[in-house]
Amino acid sequence: RESLKDRARLRLREFDVGDKFSRLPLTKASVLLPLMVRAGKLHLLLTVRSMQLRRSPGEVCFPGGKSEAIDKDEIDTALREAKEEVGLQPQKVEVICRLVPGIDKMNNLVTPVVGFIEDTFQATPNPDEVSDVFVVPLEYFVKPLNYTAMSYKNSSGYPSRMHCFLYDDHERNMSFKIWGLTAHFAVFLALVIFGERPTFEVDYDLNNLISSSENNFLNLYASLCERKKSNL
Repeated sequence: RESLKDRARLRLREFDVGDKFSRLPLTKASVLLPLMVRAGKLHLLLTVRSMQLRRSPGEVCFPGGKSEAIDKDEIDTALREAKEEVGLQPQKVEVICRLVPGIDKMNNLVTPVVGFIEDTFQATPNPDEVSDVFVVPLEYFVKPLNYTAMSYKNSSGYPSRMHCFLYDDHERNMSFKIWGLTAHFAVFLALVIFGERPTFEVDYDLNNLISSSENNFLNLYASLCERKKSNL
């Protein structure tokens, strides 16, 4: 168990962006990517958004949300939101790193914060925000059983690929659809930790994962700035 965690820690720290993108003039949000070791394998904890929420009800996501004035940084935001949504105490998370951010459909800058939690963690979902909590083997995001890709062009004409996974939780006899920015972060996390080629196409140079992931993000950010200019 420890050697598995140690290898993951070493890989993740190579990809830690720290506060490199923190000063970009976008509304800030963070998500926590909670990793755990279960049955000798890395697993990722995910949530299902409450059907009462106005935005994206019933969709799978990571615990997280917008930055608030009390948060020191993106890590604080992710930990605070995880506590509010699923009852995960901040001191029970071993924070490892911040990965390259993404931009959501509301044009928020979303920073993924990766941390280890104990496999004994029992979530207590806040019903106003979360309707379910489940775990997926991290390996599923490089070797899925049920995967589709949606191709689209962003505003500046860059071709992009949206990952969509269908995960069957046989223990609970339930299926979960994981797509969009959540799938994007899960795939990148799996690529970083496993360092192997997935069974599907990705928009990265796998031989230069650090620089290509940062370049992809900067292209996306530049296209957003162009779009904002043209709307003025």
